[in-house]
Amino acid sequence: MKIGIITLPFNWNYGGILQTYALQLALKKLGHDSYTINRNTEPMSLKLKILSFTRRVILKNLFGKDVVVRTWPTKQEEKEIRQHTDRFINENIQLTELLNTEADFKNIASYQFKAYVTGSDQVWRPKYSPIMENHFLKFLGSDKETKRVAYAASFGVDNWEYSPSQTKNCAKLAQQFNAISVREDSGVELCKDQLGVKATVCLDPTMLIEKEEYVKLVEKDQIPQLPGTLLNYILDLTPDKKKILDQVTDELNIKPVSIMPKGIFREMGKQRLKDCICPPVTNWLRGFMDAEFVVTDSFHGTVFSIIFNKPFIAIGNVKRGVTRFSSLLKILGLEDRLVLKYDESILDKIKTPINYEEVNKVLVEKKKEAYDFLESSLASN
Repeated sequence: MKIGIITLPFNWNYGGILQTYALQLALKKLGHDSYTINRNTEPMSLKLKILSFTRRVILKNLFGKDVVVRTWPTKQEEKEIRQHTDRFINENIQLTELLNTEADFKNIASYQFKAYVTGSDQVWRPKYSPIMENHFLKFLGSDKETKRVAYAASFGVDNWEYSPSQTKNCAKLAQQFNAISVREDSGVELCKDQLGVKATVCLDPTMLIEKEEYVKLVEKDQIPQLPGTLLNYILDLTPDKKKILDQVTDELNIKPVSIMPKGIFREMGKQRLKDCICPPVTNWLRGFMDAEFVVTDSFHGTVFSIIFNKPFIAIGNVKRGVTRFSSLLKILGLEDRLVLKYDESILDKIKTPINYEEVNKVLVEKKKEAYDFLESSLASN
């Protein structure tokens, strides 16, 4: 079957890229040919650009603050920042033509997809999807022939963030789906209470394929071993998170290594553009392959720690949504690996090994459930 995948627009987010790669590979294993809908990210509005620019000019010139004045990259600068992640996408993910606006969704009718799968990642969170309706396949209109499936779609949080009009419109669209699965157990309740539909929980797509598939990607790119084995994948570094990282470093006496760019454009500016370039996706994967221990506040950082059977501490990222962590870790019996702040229990977590034999047994069972869901949802009538 020819399938279109609707997910968040690509940027430099490694987890977002790899979940798409993995979903395509999983669908291929089931005999399907899938294309990911290739969309431009929403540009920063002119109003926000003017406000940001004005505020920073005042901070710099009147108050002497050392700030970057222009916080958004030009198209050419963004191309340089994303050179490695874009290469991975182009080499490993089958894409449609580029859609520059939401209105361009009408153009994908030419692909004659027999089904659409929306997900995974936070595709159903308004914060990341300002025009929610197309993630609920509004562009299909009254089409009743094309299958509509949600795979591990995520709301990101356990509270309802939709406006009344979004709730009304998306509920009507959700009720036209053939099958819905979500990534978090809280999503099952949100679907029932707010959208009036039944949903089941399925694994993030990255967990549907074996770690050997990721190792092949690293070997293909000939990525050398990284200079440290305490993997630091922290998206929002705070003094509290730094204390956790320092304690792990001191206790295990291993060298930390980061797989992040050195900085972000809004802090570095064009003068330090090279420091903003995202390392290759396979460099990111190599970090998990070689790690002796992982400290992360990222959902997909937690996922890949588990995929590669690494000891880890997951720091719940309240701003980005904690339910994503707690739901997965509960399924695998790893709730004790989640912390919300630095406390004395950190030392116990560092010293306590993870029973990956039991974790992997659960993963095998959950993978089978996920493949069964996809197979039955996409089966021809």
